[in-house]
Amino acid sequence: MQKLPISDDGLHHLPDPTVETLRRDQDGLEAQRTLAEECPVALVYNRTTAAVVMATPADLKDLALGFSLTEGIIDNVADLKSLDIIPVSSGVELRMWLAGTSEERFRRRQRRLVGPTGCGLCGIESLADATRPATHLTTSITIRARQVESVLVALSDAQTLNRATRATHAAGFFHPDQELVAIREDVGRHNALDKLAGALAATNVSATEGAIVLTSRVSIELVQKAAAISCPMLVAMSAPTAFAVRAAEACGITLIAVARGCEFEVFSHPDAIRG
Repeated sequence: MQKLPISDDGLHHLPDPTVETLRRDQDGLEAQRTLAEECPVALVYNRTTAAVVMATPADLKDLALGFSLTEGIIDNVADLKSLDIIPVSSGVELRMWLAGTSEERFRRRQRRLVGPTGCGLCGIESLADATRPATHLTTSITIRARQVESVLVALSDAQTLNRATRATHAAGFFHPDQELVAIREDVGRHNALDKLAGALAATNVSATEGAIVLTSRVSIELVQKAAAISCPMLVAMSAPTAFAVRAAEACGITLIAVARGCEFEVFSHPDAIRG
């Protein structure tokens, strides 16, 4: 596996992912509270800013790689020549250099989006970008119904940042034979999924062999991002949008949502669930 050359000289200058602050309760009593940090993170390709997202300043290498993959800017790690993580006065820049055909493809479909925490599609240049069809998947997996509950418990137990702050989302990768393989957290659900995608790519774990598990609702862009890395199953704690269900059905993703304890609902391709 080819490794991505990374300059991380500025990592020790990054903001901490959490901040301690004083707060008062309803009775006026003062105490410490741990808050999740967020800051503007610019994703820059060949000196051109493609996106600015509000993100937790942690696992930024994974964010850079994962965003590049889920947005179709690159096909694999080898398409990135280098990554520099540069703290600046207003946030952080993830400066990447694209190789060969990826550079030309980026120029052809260049788009600017500013993604606040709650929105992954702000600022795109056309309706076609928002409704682009997801890649149809040719792979599938099956899981047992009881595994849905076990992976939700495992994901909850692994959310160290959310346990401290009660303010972050998580995206985990579940392998039917290996349980929870990886997890990433962020104030933004899209960022958490991008970070997870980058972590899987960096360790050569194929997303085709398991399920992505989310603490959030499922919107269209999360289905698109899962399809971009060929993951055949999404499991989410909250409900999906109707658009997300249509997209999952069309591209071959099994969508499980409203998953709480042993109860869940299957919205597309239910044959992947065994008793």
